[in-house]
Amino acid sequence: MPDLDHTYGSDLSISANGDLLTADSIALSEERVLRRLLTNLQDYIWQPDYGAGLPEKVGDPFDVSTINAIIVGQMFLEQSVARDPAPVITVQSFPNGMFANIAYTEQDSGFPVVLNLPIPQQGANG
Repeated sequence: MPDLDHTYGSDLSISANGDLLTADSIALSEERVLRRLLTNLQDYIWQPDYGAGLPEKVGDPFDVSTINAIIVGQMFLEQSVARDPAPVITVQSFPNGMFANIAYTEQDSGFPVVLNLPIPQQGANG
């Protein structure tokens, strides 16, 4: 079932004639995964245990294995992510933060999805 097209951190998407756009399948799955990873615990008032809390990690000493474990655990909670094959998460550290490459299969379509997510260290942007 389609949902409103809303990429995390942006406004709702609008067509050229002013209609609200919808997202389904892969686009909707990407939106859900990003929302889950970028939502801090206690920020979603209807489900206080929802979210990976990656924004809360900004400024903390980065531990690649911890971030990887958080992402893997959250991916298995997302209904649009297929369990088989399991998601493959690669987290790499760089001087001002981390970068997560997330590869998974979208449950409904069976198509592969790759998300690249920078995780900046506090102060990295000025």
